[in-house]
Amino acid sequence: MKKMRILIPLVLVAAAAAGWLYFARSENATPVTTAAVTRATVEETVLASGTMEAKQLVSVGARVSGQIETLAVALGDEVQKGDLIAQIDSQDQQNAVLTAKANLANIKAEIAAKKASLVKAEHVLERQIKLMTSDYVSTADLESAQADVDVYKAELDALAAQKASVEVTVSTAQIALERTRITAPISGTIVAIVNDEGQTVNATQSAPTIVKIAELDEMVVKAEISEADVVHVTPGQQVIFTILGEPDHKFTATVRDVEPAPSEIETSDTISTDAAIYYNGLLEVDNPDHLLRIGMTAEVSIILDRAENVLTVPSSALARGPQGYTVKLYDPASGATSVQAVEVGLNNKVRAEIKSGLNEGDLVVTGTTVTAAKTSQDNPRMPPMRL
Repeated sequence: MKKMRILIPLVLVAAAAAGWLYFARSENATPVTTAAVTRATVEETVLASGTMEAKQLVSVGARVSGQIETLAVALGDEVQKGDLIAQIDSQDQQNAVLTAKANLANIKAEIAAKKASLVKAEHVLERQIKLMTSDYVSTADLESAQADVDVYKAELDALAAQKASVEVTVSTAQIALERTRITAPISGTIVAIVNDEGQTVNATQSAPTIVKIAELDEMVVKAEISEADVVHVTPGQQVIFTILGEPDHKFTATVRDVEPAPSEIETSDTISTDAAIYYNGLLEVDNPDHLLRIGMTAEVSIILDRAENVLTVPSSALARGPQGYTVKLYDPASGATSVQAVEVGLNNKVRAEIKSGLNEGDLVVTGTTVTAAKTSQDNPRMPPMRL
């Protein structure tokens, strides 16, 4: 019994020491994190932020002055090219047309009278010529008759010029009258009403806008592309973007063009280098349901290249050396790792295409999980057991 009383505490101390050693070793272990080689699509993209604009936006203005008698449209209305937008008071223009037409009629009457006088003078001249051969009239009478004919012809030429001038006046007055009826220059949606019914507009120096019409079946995303990325963007490339209201809905578009200069050149002849420089990429997108609206913000991804259904690994698994890229293969049975050379295709810094060197399902090391050893304060020595 004495031996048993001595042996039992010794066994307990040994067990405690073995447990402490086991947990200490476990806490100092560095297990690896792995990822399987899988098939996926890798895309190389350029990210940008853009603003939605209508493909065509027209400010419809008044080209004559006057009061807006009728506004035939409301905000949001769909209009076709040629539809009535507004009617401006046209009384002054109608009077101008009537006055010009009256002046034209007067000129025509004068021309008719001069033509009759010319015919009469020509008849007199013919008689004078006949009588001259018989010495019944003098040379002076003949010359007088000839002068009358020449004067009437000159007066007719002057009246013809006046008639042409008055015809221009009539045409100008008619155009001014027609411009009191403002019609839609394009088919689209009324997106703004600037001047309402009853307001008076003055078109003396500029054409005041009455409404704005936008063609919303197609939209343009004006995306700001950094100078580092713009050299890789070309017309025809595919684009995926989202909007704030539909973050899970991916819209597709096409790069139409890239503006040749930063937008700040519109306000200054020099480009500041104190801030980052961005170029506007113009992206076209169909909008049949008019879900996209003017002024919306778009988060844009321009696809530069794509590899579909290829072997991929996380980019963090790659290591680059003098001979190229390598990965660490992990053997789950033994826990051992080995270095494997691989050929890498597209790499978007998240996932990388593996062209050779790996098989689908292989495990590659992406990192290690290090657990630091505890200090003596965290793991105090076990107090000696009293026997």
